[in-house]
Amino acid sequence: MDKPYGFNSFPTEPVEMPPTWALLVALGFCFAALGFWAYIGLNLAAPVPRAPRRSEKQYVTVLPDGQPSERQELPCWIDKWSAEKEVAKQKQKPKQKQREPAGGAGVAPSDTAIEAADVFLSVVVPAYNEEDRLSGMLEEAVDYLQAEYGGAHAGEQDAEKRGATAAGWEILVVSDGSTDATVEKALDFARSHQLSQHPVPTPGPWTPNPTRSGHTPHGSIRVISLEANRGKGGAVTHGMRHARGQYVVFADADGASQFSDLGKLISGCKSVEDKLGRGVAIGSRAHLVGSEAVVKRSKLRNFLMHSFHLLLRLMTPAATSRIADTQCGFKLFSRPALPYIIPYMHSEGWIFDVEMLMLAEFADIRMVEVAIGWKEVVGSKLNVVWDSLGMAWGLAVLRAAWALGVYTRD
Repeated sequence: MDKPYGFNSFPTEPVEMPPTWALLVALGFCFAALGFWAYIGLNLAAPVPRAPRRSEKQYVTVLPDGQPSERQELPCWIDKWSAEKEVAKQKQKPKQKQREPAGGAGVAPSDTAIEAADVFLSVVVPAYNEEDRLSGMLEEAVDYLQAEYGGAHAGEQDAEKRGATAAGWEILVVSDGSTDATVEKALDFARSHQLSQHPVPTPGPWTPNPTRSGHTPHGSIRVISLEANRGKGGAVTHGMRHARGQYVVFADADGASQFSDLGKLISGCKSVEDKLGRGVAIGSRAHLVGSEAVVKRSKLRNFLMHSFHLLLRLMTPAATSRIADTQCGFKLFSRPALPYIIPYMHSEGWIFDVEMLMLAEFADIRMVEVAIGWKEVVGSKLNVVWDSLGMAWGLAVLRAAWALGVYTRD
């Protein structure tokens, strides 16, 4: 009889399957391994902000004689706050560390109050290669600030009229690794508005034909230069670490938001402040969705906008998901709210606004949306497709990092 070729594909004896419990154990190990490597990947993907460099903790302003100052040390509330918080922790009796609920729920423990404000209002302006648009924005900002709040030397009586702890204002222009003349433009603007009682006004997005321009108190505009580009979120966070104001607002350098609506943000913030004085006011363009400015956008841009808003509603905690416009570059924070937000920021790209709002929610800080004027300004650096995809990815990483404990508020 011929020997069979190859092997017998039909075994004559039954194959015994492993018991069900063994399959379940193996499946459990597979899921555990998958979760482990996913967690490792999340730790690698989650952004970690770089520490500020020595020169970035200094600023340049314009002296009374019109000359630029030498580099001067920036006041930094967060350094003092962090040091005092660490001393307070060391003095406490050792206690078993209580793990914070997933997602960061609950008020961040802090027995250390932020130092008192030196001025009523700080304006942080992130600027990356904004030599063409910065002066117009500064013109509109200074015109409003000087008319409404006066200089830092206005005195206690002026502050008391508004129930403020300090008088005056400051603008912190944070050049985010600019390679053009952004820094020089900011200093030139400060010089012209300090030396002349009636400087020549610069046209801006909301005032194309300005008829007036106010004198600026010396030292009110400070210019900070980051050695390398960090992204808008990194520039904003850096500026807010050094803000001296009772209220701190960040505003885009293009001037798209109507700066004269700042008063609405302050009123809105005051209306929601808690007994600690914490509150956040969010400039919102949601009321403009049906306007001509939005309708004329490309279908792709509107589609990506609606898709991003859907992701926000699905992936962010309750209070943040209810905010109709998280990305408007015009947000105001009361000073007591800063220690619950700024020390724990990680995002340095476009998605940083969402992290700010999530941190405010985690700390039970009330937020309010305020309708503001807004218009398209040419020269946007946002790449509609790639930056939209980047924001979606950044949102997913951000939410997972906070939910799974990669980020904490210890």
